[in-house]
Amino acid sequence: MTNEDFNSRNSGSNVVGILAGLLIGGLAGAITMLLMAPRSGEDTRSQIQEKGIELRDRTVGIVEDAMAQVRLDRNKFTMSGRRKAKELLHQGQELMVEQLDRVSEAAQAGKKAIQSS
Repeated sequence: MTNEDFNSRNSGSNVVGILAGLLIGGLAGAITMLLMAPRSGEDTRSQIQEKGIELRDRTVGIVEDAMAQVRLDRNKFTMSGRRKAKELLHQGQELMVEQLDRVSEAAQAGKKAIQSS
């Protein structure tokens, strides 16, 4: 496994870890806010709703950024695979030409041997 493959796989798990950390941190902050809030129930509910919307919007932004990064990594991986496939195809063609040259030389040598007999 190449280092590039390893990094591509780890970047997906890093994104999941970051998202999980943000979600847990947001929930812990919301619970702390509720426990320490010196406001009325209506004010607290209003603030919870506002913070929930804010947290949702931030989470959506983070998820969109993470998806964009995953797409970018996927495109890099795809391009790398295509480049390697082209290199292998070129190497195969070179080997084929070499083998054809050897067969041709052997055929010519055989033809000369038959003609000189």
